[in-house]
Order: sequence, then structure tokens, then C-alpha cells
Amino acid sequence: MTKPDPEFWKRQSLDTLNPAQWEALCDGCAKCCLHRLENSQTNEIYYTNVCCRFLNIDECRCTDYLDRTTRAPDCVTVTLDILKDPYWLPSTCAYRLLAEGQPLPWWHPLVSGDPETVVLSGNSVSGRVINELEVENLEHYLIDWIS
Repeated sequence: MTKPDPEFWKRQSLDTLNPAQWEALCDGCAKCCLHRLENSQTNEIYYTNVCCRFLNIDECRCTDYLDRTTRAPDCVTVTLDILKDPYWLPSTCAYRLLAEGQPLPWWHPLVSGDPETVVLSGNSVSGRVINELEVENLEHYLIDWIS
């Protein structure tokens, strides 16, 4: 896979990105790998510190990325269709930000040039989550450190 052109996200719309550019938008925070609860009347999202069983907690990477939607049917792949109403994605998600016409934050690896800025800025779930296999009631694991 080739490296994306510098600042491609500023010059191209989401619907024109190639697969490498699309994947490069992911900052690796793994917030989307957390289980969340939703108030069906208000669409308010409540995040938990419980992650998918396939998330490598230390590296914030899926251990089975290519087959994740088969092995974890509730795993959602971010698509253009989903971005029509991305309210459930974290407010810092690059896909959501760009879909809403917002810039990428300073700590995003495409901006900073360093994937560690996601961790240093406090935007990674690394070291802050537990695996779904360790919990029974998600309601007991609500957090407020994700926006």
C-alpha cells in the first residue's frame, strides 16, 4: 500500500478517496471499538470502557481486521452511507469531522506526522479499557472521557 498524498483530505471529498486514503483517515484511537449504549428517544450515546474482544488493548488495533465483521457481526465499518448521520461516532473521529466539514485535529497522525500524538493528546483508549469478555452489564462501565 502506498502512502497517501500529503494533505489529500483537504483537496478531496470523502467520496473520491481511494482505499489507502480512506484507511489513512483512521487515527487509531479505537474509540469506535468501544461498546456504547444509546437512548433510542434522544439518540444520545453513552460510551463504556468495554472494548470488542478483537481489540489489542495495548496497540489499539483489531487483531482480525479483515474478518472483523464476520466474527463480530455488530462491528460497523464506516462507510459514506453511515457518514450521512454520524452522530454515534466520537466527535473526534476523522471520518465524522470531515463529513461535517471540520478540520482534522492537530494530534491526528496525518497532521502531526506522528501516530504517538493520538496517545499523548489523550485521544487513545490504550490502557483505559477492558475486554468485553470480562463484563456482564455494560451499564456498570459508563465513562465520560470520550466526546
